[in-house]
Amino acid sequence: MPRSLDHEHLGEHFSDSVFCTPPLLGPLLFENVDSDARDHCANERTFLSYLRLSIYMAVVSLAIVISFHLKSEPTKLELRMARPLGIIFWLLSLSCLVMGFGNYIKTVQKYSRRAAIVQTGWKTQTVFTIIALSIVGVCVLFLATNSKRS
Repeated sequence: MPRSLDHEHLGEHFSDSVFCTPPLLGPLLFENVDSDARDHCANERTFLSYLRLSIYMAVVSLAIVISFHLKSEPTKLELRMARPLGIIFWLLSLSCLVMGFGNYIKTVQKYSRRAAIVQTGWKTQTVFTIIALSIVGVCVLFLATNSKRS
């Protein structure tokens, strides 16, 4: 039996999480008043974008650790920088995944209470600023190490 987010059902579990209502493995059913279904689908697309960015960054972190050289032979500097850069990108990948999942859960719980969330908070903005600065910094680093060889 699917879980429903109608008001009678929420009266029993209003303080609990929507994801903890029985049956636990049943689908969430939203009452499609106004634009609830569209908003829920947009929330899922946003989570999938977080997931995609997290996977891209994890792949980049593995690529940096495995082969952080631009020519055939890596220099000693490139070998020394490979592991810390890979770890940084891996941690940023995990933080992006956690932020996306947290944002998804928080938004679904607000939808169940018929409240809307308009924008993300300062934590999400801080994480994405750090991610953007890290990507730009590594691009500059790649260009700098490539220009020293020329």
